[in-house]
Amino acid sequence: MLTFTIRRLLMAIPTLLFISLVIFLLLELAPGDPLADMPLTIPPDVREKIRLSLGLGQPMHVRYGLWLYNLFVTEPQYWFDALFNTNFAEGSQRVISFQTRGPVFDTIAERIPQTLMVVGMGYLVGTLVALPIGIISAYRQYSWFDQVGTFVSMVGFSVPVFVTGVMLIVIFSVMIPNDSMFWLPSIYDTTHKVTDWNSFVFQVKQMAMPVFVLALYNAAQISRYMRASMLDNLTQDYVRTARAKGLSEKVVLLKHVLRNSMIPVVTVIALGVPSVFTGAIITENVFKVNGLGQQLLLSIQGNDAPMVLTISFIFAILIVFFNLVADILYGVLDPRIRYD
Repeated sequence: MLTFTIRRLLMAIPTLLFISLVIFLLLELAPGDPLADMPLTIPPDVREKIRLSLGLGQPMHVRYGLWLYNLFVTEPQYWFDALFNTNFAEGSQRVISFQTRGPVFDTIAERIPQTLMVVGMGYLVGTLVALPIGIISAYRQYSWFDQVGTFVSMVGFSVPVFVTGVMLIVIFSVMIPNDSMFWLPSIYDTTHKVTDWNSFVFQVKQMAMPVFVLALYNAAQISRYMRASMLDNLTQDYVRTARAKGLSEKVVLLKHVLRNSMIPVVTVIALGVPSVFTGAIITENVFKVNGLGQQLLLSIQGNDAPMVLTISFIFAILIVFFNLVADILYGVLDPRIRYD
C-alpha cells in the first residue's frame, strides 16, 4: 500500500504541472484586460507602469515560471515563517491578485471558512441522507418509500440549483412575513458572529436555504448510485449463500451487501469533496455567500489571472488527491484488491 501511494504521488507531479500549464495557456488566450476597469482618464504612461508592476510586460514563459516558483517556494516559506516566527521569505514576492493588489492566499484564507461552513455542511448532510435512502430503496424495491425516494431524487438531480434556490427565496424570504418564525434571510451575512442563542438561531436560519439546496442535489445523485449498487449486489450468489447459512438480514445487508456496494459509491463521494473547497459557484452567488465560488466568478469577470489560476490549480490538486483516497479505500472495502 505504501509503495502504491508513493508511486501515485510521484505520478501526480507531472500531471499537475501539465494541468497548471493548460490553465495558464487558456487564461493567456482568453480575451480581456486586467486594467479594463480602470478609469480612462489615467494617462497611457501611467497605465503602462501599472501593467509592468503587475508583471504583464514579461514574456509568457517567464510569468508562468515565476508563478510556479512563488506557489511552491515562496508561499510555503511564508507559511513556515508564520508558524515558527522565522524570516525565510522576508522580502520575497508572493502571488499577487490583480484585483485586490494583495496576496492571493490571504484572500483564499478569508473565503475558505464561509465555503466550508455552507457548502461543506450541504455536502455532509446530503451524503448522510443519501446513503440510508439508497439502502432502504434498494432493499424495499418498488415500495412506496422507493417510489417517493426516486421521485425526489429525480427532481433534485434534474432541477438546476439556481432554480431551486430562487424558488426557496421567493417562498421563505418574500411570501412569508419578516416577523414569522418561518421567515429565512435570502442574503448570507458573512460578518455575523454567534455569541448567544439568538445569534445561533439566526446563523442556522441563514444557512438553511443554501445548505438545503446543496444537500438536495448531492443526496439525489449519491442515493441513485447507492440504490443501483445495492440492487446489483442483492442478487449475487454470496447473498443467497449468507442467507442459507442462517445469517440474519441485518448482518447480510450491513456487513456483506453494503460493504461491496460502497465500492463504486466511494468514487462519487470522494470526487465530490473537492467541490466543497472550491465552493458551489452558482449557489454561493444566488445566496450571496462570500466564499471561494463567488471569488472565482468575480476573478474571472475581472480578468484576475493569478487568482483564477491559483484556485483552479488547488481544485486540480484536490481532485488528484481524493482520487488517490478513493483508490486506497477500495483496498479497505474489497479484500480482493491488492496494491503490492
